[in-house]
Amino acid sequence: MAVIELKPTSHPLAAAEREARLADPGFGRYFTDHMVTIRWTAGRGWHDAELVPYGSLALDPAVMVFHYGQAIFEGLKAYQHPDGSVALFRPLENARRFQRSARRLAMPELPEGLFMAAIEALVAQDRAWVPQGADQSLYLRPFMFATEVGLGVRPADSYVFLLIASPAGAYFKGGVKPVTVWLSEEYTRAAPGGTGEAKFAGNYAASLVAQAAAAEQGCDQVVWLDAVEHRWVEEMGGMNLYFVRGSGDEARLLTPALSGTLLPGVTRASILELAGDLGLSAQEGRISTEDWLDGNRSGAITEVFACGTAAVVTPVGAVRSARHDWTVGDGQAGPVTLRIRQALLDIQTGSAADARGWVHTLLPA
Repeated sequence: MAVIELKPTSHPLAAAEREARLADPGFGRYFTDHMVTIRWTAGRGWHDAELVPYGSLALDPAVMVFHYGQAIFEGLKAYQHPDGSVALFRPLENARRFQRSARRLAMPELPEGLFMAAIEALVAQDRAWVPQGADQSLYLRPFMFATEVGLGVRPADSYVFLLIASPAGAYFKGGVKPVTVWLSEEYTRAAPGGTGEAKFAGNYAASLVAQAAAAEQGCDQVVWLDAVEHRWVEEMGGMNLYFVRGSGDEARLLTPALSGTLLPGVTRASILELAGDLGLSAQEGRISTEDWLDGNRSGAITEVFACGTAAVVTPVGAVRSARHDWTVGDGQAGPVTLRIRQALLDIQTGSAADARGWVHTLLPA
């Protein structure tokens, strides 16, 4: 495995203050004592891999990321398991998606081994920051951006990869409570041939105006529709969606199929596989806003939930649009949603056996 040079801080946060932050971490509010930086330059490739104290960056005003937006990121979590070990959930899937995002943005691909070495070095150094409470984890944010100084419109010839970590509690303030979503018929997240399947910073920048519109309508999140007809459901904010038809042993899951405009979520893919272990059928397909409305009105669609690394599984309780408002089921978290969420969390946190080899033990007990 690649070597990360360790240059730890001589002034880590005091243990008492760290424990106070871990008692109520929120999401993305606090950061650990260190970060990893790795540089890439044309002709030299990846070099200067270091673990250093967490701190500010000094950047020239003309670095190309500020002007042409070459910036990608990932998100994954480290969990404290009951035996005291620290583990990751399917980290190589994140490493590979990071590579795919880099290719789409004409950026260099970080080798899987270097991706994993960075995570191991940071989590090992900041192990005391891994929370032990229920629904808590250490959220890891790898990202990369262009650092060449210049204003020519072309791929940059230098980049920096960074990895930071943040103790995390529930993504939504209400915990496992149904969210209300707004169907965005005015704005488009991604179009065929665009950057929709990359975890590209610009995708999220373009989403903020629609998220603000959702908030103005009293909604928690925006749901994106296709760019051509504005009627085919794609994804919710930064998460994928699942629709449940039927109930009990007859429940069937449907998630919008990947088409180049959706982010291929690791949690989404995991649920497609896990469903069979739970005796549920799951498939990819298409669902329109009319299908969603009619399905909820008739009772054919019994539950809807969103999924992603940050929130894991979140029930959708109500839908609003410019033309219709409606409730999903009884507006509460449904039994299939909660069952899938718990099954996934049990594997991630080490409370259940990992039959599929998804758990990567990072640090032993």
